[in-house]
Amino acid sequence: MLKKVEITNFKNFNETFTFDLSDTKNFEFNQEAVKDGIVTKALVYGQNGCGKSNLGLAIFDMVSHLTDNQISKDKYLNYLNADSAETRAIFRFTLLFEGIEVIYEYAKKDYQMLISEKLTIDNKEVIFIDREESTKFRVEFEGAEHLKSNVGDSNISVISYVAKNTILNDNLINKVFNDFRVFVSNMLLFKNLDENLYIGQERGLQYVDDYIIRKNKLSDFENLLNKIGIKFKLKSKEIDGRMEIISIFKNKEIVFDEVISSGTYALGIFYFWYLKMQEKKISFVFIDEFDAFYHHDLSRLVIEMLKELTDTQIILTTHNTSNISNDL
Repeated sequence: MLKKVEITNFKNFNETFTFDLSDTKNFEFNQEAVKDGIVTKALVYGQNGCGKSNLGLAIFDMVSHLTDNQISKDKYLNYLNADSAETRAIFRFTLLFEGIEVIYEYAKKDYQMLISEKLTIDNKEVIFIDREESTKFRVEFEGAEHLKSNVGDSNISVISYVAKNTILNDNLINKVFNDFRVFVSNMLLFKNLDENLYIGQERGLQYVDDYIIRKNKLSDFENLLNKIGIKFKLKSKEIDGRMEIISIFKNKEIVFDEVISSGTYALGIFYFWYLKMQEKKISFVFIDEFDAFYHHDLSRLVIEMLKELTDTQIILTTHNTSNISNDL
């Protein structure tokens, strides 16, 4: 789980900004949203332009160099804070696996150019490199003793380099290292306020209709729509080699995507990712402006659905104060 992230000189975060999910003192409501002293379900409020989206981009910055997963390069333009003369952004992530704390620190000049990395597991430094000092790195994993410890001019993350070029011994520290990598690999950020943006998970096109149908969830999706007052009768049909959702009317049938509102479309995107969360394919999800196209009752329903997921850490952002309630 993500415990805390500290961000310096990235986008609008000029001075160090700390997002601490372990700060749960006086947290009297919704104890089911806290596990091992860490918030696992959070709703972040803030006015437009205050940095909610940039918080998500900061958390998902490490996806760009620790995985080969989907990334949105254009969102990482203007990487450094424009009011600062500093030439690097600094990130410090604190995570918890198997009750053991993992701290991953790194600095970058831009989203592609790593300067330094340091990984600490259970208070033991296991990986370190400062490319401004040397292209050689230190590694302290059992099983990595004979690994070539010089990355040369490559900008590869040492984390990835070690993982791809070693078979580590079977011990707790190495298991936690693998847990950390799996966690990052299974992270997801998405929003559909002005685009179908997602970061993390596999690259390439994601066919929402096809996935819902092949998972035999079309009836459940129809019931969800009906539950919130969106009355549709749906069926599936193969079109050009891909399964599509079809809306059934009295006199004709029309492709679902051609007759739905922005809110219904957003709900379909959410439901697609929700199914993957149910299948435990997503470790951490950040849904930016989650309720941009939702009315109040639908926003509450989405929150309640997400609260039922026990294996995914979830952060939602919104500027809608109508969702401020201890009941949620």
